[in-house]
Amino acid sequence: MNHTALQVLLAAVVVLPLLGSVAALLPAPPGLRGRGPDQAVLRHGVTVTGVVLAAAIALAAGFDHGHPARMQAQTDIGWIPALGIRIHLGVDGVSLPLLVLTALLTFLSALYAYVNRPPGPSPKAFVALLLLLESGTLASFAVLDLMLFFLAFEMVLVPMYFLINRWGGAERERAAWRFILYTLLGSVVMLLGLLLVGIKGGTFDMVALAADNGSKLSHTTQLIAALAIIAGLAVKAPMWPLHSWLPDAHTAAPTVGSVLLAGVLLKMGTYGLVRIVLPMTPGAAHTYAPYLAAFAVAGIIYGSLACLALARTGAKGDLKRLIAYSSVGHMGFVLLGIATLTPTGVNGALFANIAHGLITGLLFFLVGALKDRTGTTDLDQLSGTSGAALYGRAPRLGGLLAFGAVASLGLPGLAGFWGEMLAMFGAFHPADGLSRPAYLTYTALAGFGTLLTAAYLLVVVRRVCMGDHPIEPGTGTEAARPALADVHGYEWAAWSPLVALTVLAGLWPAVLLGLTDPAVQQLLAGGNR
Repeated sequence: MNHTALQVLLAAVVVLPLLGSVAALLPAPPGLRGRGPDQAVLRHGVTVTGVVLAAAIALAAGFDHGHPARMQAQTDIGWIPALGIRIHLGVDGVSLPLLVLTALLTFLSALYAYVNRPPGPSPKAFVALLLLLESGTLASFAVLDLMLFFLAFEMVLVPMYFLINRWGGAERERAAWRFILYTLLGSVVMLLGLLLVGIKGGTFDMVALAADNGSKLSHTTQLIAALAIIAGLAVKAPMWPLHSWLPDAHTAAPTVGSVLLAGVLLKMGTYGLVRIVLPMTPGAAHTYAPYLAAFAVAGIIYGSLACLALARTGAKGDLKRLIAYSSVGHMGFVLLGIATLTPTGVNGALFANIAHGLITGLLFFLVGALKDRTGTTDLDQLSGTSGAALYGRAPRLGGLLAFGAVASLGLPGLAGFWGEMLAMFGAFHPADGLSRPAYLTYTALAGFGTLLTAAYLLVVVRRVCMGDHPIEPGTGTEAARPALADVHGYEWAAWSPLVALTVLAGLWPAVLLGLTDPAVQQLLAGGNR
């Protein structure tokens, strides 16, 4: 595909959701209202996200896979000359998978909400916010100017705040406020670091700064700038101990909000570390890497122990909250891979990013469906004598939940395995100059974390899918339980792509690694390869 066509496709991927968000607030033409304006605006959301997904797939098909390290589909035009800020868009092997993942998850969320709209205010605002969130997220992965990256990074905060606050569940206002306060505070700190890099580096262009490899920044400047940027990105990642906003936000958010928060928004923090910190402040990255690895491993262990505590009988654990804490652990592997400063570790981190988006997105969809059927996500209620017992009452739903759990625990042959394994391989042989004994310790602790992950996920599957077995009085046989609605057609449509891609990425990891590896090699070399 020629360069102009790729430019148009990338611009369309970023701009169409923004235009669709504005259009969602306008009255629907009479001929397109269907059964009413609510259905019309929900169908509008499916249509726009579907077109964006088609454009993202076309962009991926036209991408020059023989040169994934080269920035492609670039648009570079002046915007604010006085500040040196330009509208610079482009995509390479690092950002392309995240663009496609974002477009896919947003389309599936819109499709799911078309039939199963979360209770709350008018769907006009819901669809407009969903599309605004998509536009900001896609822009974060496509822009190549530090100030535009900051603006796109901030653009997603407001729609997610309102999605939680207006369409969420219990304690949604508190959860939404914690989300916005934590992330805004982190963003202010990050802005200071980005400004320092841009001013001292003489440009805000991310490609030029990466190629410069920090040569115009003194070591002290790198240390100060990187610390500020890492702190801001770590909140969004989320890195322990800056994670405490996440469980509340996931527990309160509507199903599609949880899917997008876990599947897409968390990736913006780790993407920023790879795109900005590693190539632009390499000296500071080397200094902070052991500390980042230590926090990452602490998050792996902490998240797993929190999940075990929630999964035990009598703990009144919430299944959505458990999956939220599991994200703290899984994103810990991503951070560990980045902290190795090796191609193996960083490739593992990028792979784990995509795997986590697919698997955790599926799990949040499943938990939302379970709550719709049973009215609860309390594990004690779901596993009681009148609980879910999915294998007997809704076997397809139970099978999908078990599939999501074993994929999340890293079963070989599924997507969750490769990212975590490569992150630990990278930690086993970290970059030159990093303490190998320390990283061997981190590797051992991360390996122990995988055992804890398997433990709590298997406990969840046993309790929710099998449950307690009620005995019919006087017969000694298991009492019959009323059936639950099994997987509906629209749910198959929303979930099947995630299942298929989880299997595909697990069996054919070269699909992703072939894209990311050359780009990672170049980023770690400062664009000089």
